Amino acid sequence: MNVPTPSAEVAELLKDRYLRYNTPAFIEPDPICIPHSYTRREDIEIAGLLAATIAWGQRPTILRNARRLMALMEDAPYDFVMQATEADLLPLEAFVHRTFNGWDAQSFVKGLRHIYTRHGGLEAVFARNTESSTDLMPGLIAYHETMLAAPGFIPRTRKHVPDVRRGAAAKRLNMYLRWMVRRDSRGVDFGLWNSISPARLLLPLDLHTGRVARALGLLSRNQDDWRAVQALTGTLRTLDPQDPVKYDFALFGLGVYEGIR
Repeated sequence: MNVPTPSAEVAELLKDRYLRYNTPAFIEPDPICIPHSYTRREDIEIAGLLAATIAWGQRPTILRNARRLMALMEDAPYDFVMQATEADLLPLEAFVHRTFNGWDAQSFVKGLRHIYTRHGGLEAVFARNTESSTDLMPGLIAYHETMLAAPGFIPRTRKHVPDVRRGAAAKRLNMYLRWMVRRDSRGVDFGLWNSISPARLLLPLDLHTGRVARALGLLSRNQDDWRAVQALTGTLRTLDPQDPVKYDFALFGLGVYEGIR
């Protein structure tokens, strides 16, 4: 894979914007504020996964609907996942966020229960088979397979569990993994999962970060797909091989707040 070397000017820009945007002020308007509402590890994990799963569209709408989903889960996501009866799941039928509806919400509850009761929890699933890999592709595949194998997980919900083997960029899952794995002293990402190295994280790539990356000469591939994710992450590793995805803050801020395209 051809990995471009960022210029000194671009490298300094990324470093500066990482420091500018990776602050507690980033939390409130971002979906990461949803798991920040909790203190229990499992609540953070589950609230974060669900918030990330529906994190497309306008951010105020994402936050409103994510909070509604948490309320439907009695603001105790882990207890709800583990203890909800079929009757308890019925209120979820009223939930909708774009193409993610109440049936999908129920599928995710059942999938998460399967993960926590049979597979040791979300960290264990995402860490699976990654020991000999340079990135978390095996963990993303394990998550896809484990969720789809859960009893009660319905076929229509498959579209909300990306399959990187078919070229999906898995932006929202890579964002979630950044939340759970990255650790620093700046108060945004949680750094809960010690079994996964931040060096193996992959950049959350979407239309906006892709445009910024191309404008800065960090990415030559035109499609925002899995190959582009790996290529861009490889470029960022030349700047910080131990924590390449910290530059997600910079690319996001340059695109959303500074209008680089």
